[in-house]
Amino acid sequence: MSNLPKTSLGVALIGTGFMGKCHAMAWNNVSTVFGGARPRLVVLCDVNKAEANNHAEQFGFERATTDWKGALADPDVDIVSITTPNGFHRPMAEAALKAGKHVWLEKPMALTLEDAEAMMDTAAQYPEQITMLGYNYLRSPSFKAACSMIEKGEIGALHTFRGVYDEDYSADPDLPWSWRMTHEGGGLGALGDLGCHLVSQMVALMGPVAELTAQSHIAIPQRSSPDGPRAVENEDSAMAMLKFVSGAQGSFATSRIARGRKCRLQWEIHGSDGTIIFDQENMNELWVHKSGDAGFTRHLSGPEQPEFANFCPAPGHNFGFNEQKIVEARDLLAAIAGDHNVGPNFKQGLEIERIIHAMSASQGCPVILDRPWQKI
Repeated sequence: MSNLPKTSLGVALIGTGFMGKCHAMAWNNVSTVFGGARPRLVVLCDVNKAEANNHAEQFGFERATTDWKGALADPDVDIVSITTPNGFHRPMAEAALKAGKHVWLEKPMALTLEDAEAMMDTAAQYPEQITMLGYNYLRSPSFKAACSMIEKGEIGALHTFRGVYDEDYSADPDLPWSWRMTHEGGGLGALGDLGCHLVSQMVALMGPVAELTAQSHIAIPQRSSPDGPRAVENEDSAMAMLKFVSGAQGSFATSRIARGRKCRLQWEIHGSDGTIIFDQENMNELWVHKSGDAGFTRHLSGPEQPEFANFCPAPGHNFGFNEQKIVEARDLLAAIAGDHNVGPNFKQGLEIERIIHAMSASQGCPVILDRPWQKI
């Protein structure tokens, strides 16, 4: 049972898109699900005043603003949720920390590895402020069950990891150009948007990466815009071979142009005594084979697993994407109340950034993951 703040904490939300709404739902529901003092939704910030006003009313915030710096300076704000385009992550997160706020920041952590390193250094200067990155897939009951099986040695020594994260939101060549396809606005492409999620689970399951070799690819090099064709600067897909510090090996692939794939965050782990398979498109299932079994057994998420029963006491009544976000909000509040920060915090997030940026830089050359990483 987590400790939770006994006094209500004030929240500022910057950004009203898909993930902004996810954060708002989490803040509105976290005390309903887990107890503790209900957060106060103080201020919502968006670049568009009308959108800010409309979403503040819809999400339940006391007021709206277009001035993110003013929102961070508000003495009634204790926590800042940042769900903006990637290029704003560093300045907003650093400003929030310097203003004495706790920070809940959506992934990826930053545009560049240098930005991520600077953000970690800033967070280290403010150890009383909690930082957390939005890797909500780490909160899945099925994923936690897999971690528990591995920790208990149920599939033996780990030999191999095979993982993919594919979606098709950029598969249409007629999709217009956007900031997501630039280094300045989006940073990395499929690696920063999708692959980092797979890396977060991979490292949690397998431990740190020692070495990798990767290649990335821009399949649609130009897209239309009101100003004419614009270049796509970051990768549509990437693939890597990995070696873990443990000696295990791995393969990794991610794509934003995989026709028909919607949220194929899928991996399997081969151990000396068994295999575990997971697919986010069927996120309430694990498929497990143990030595001596005739085949695989389906393990369905249920109330016996951590957090599931807080939402529903009945097995088979599936956990979902937004429930993961509510658990993430609970974990942030628990860390503020003095519990261990399960993260990923900015220090742990930097390790994820090191891996995806090493994949981007590799271009077929082996890369050793030391500090700092370097090509062989």
